[in-house]
Amino acid sequence: MNSSEELSSLKKLTAIVYLCQVLTFFLAGLPLLIGIMINFLKRDEVAGTWLASHFEWQIKTAWLSLAGFSLAGLTFEFGFGLYVLISTVMLMVFRIVVGWNALNSDKPVRDE
Repeated sequence: MNSSEELSSLKKLTAIVYLCQVLTFFLAGLPLLIGIMINFLKRDEVAGTWLASHFEWQIKTAWLSLAGFSLAGLTFEFGFGLYVLISTVMLMVFRIVVGWNALNSDKPVRDE
């Protein structure tokens, strides 16, 4: 496989991870965990390419989401878990949209 074919294949894989993150809203946390496993297994293959920023972005999105969902679950009884959950969902949607748009533009994600 030549370099452009390999990059195209890795771009599709990156899109699949974004899809896994979206599916988390419908199928609970399993797709999110599958996506992060893909990120960690294929991380070395994207090193040095513009897709590496997407993998880092996706990994950070997954960890922030898992932490937010966990915190929301732990604080529901105290009356502010719903606010934590809403904030987590909004952050996750934002990060998926920003990452997806950058991917479709063949650009790295700027983690600012």
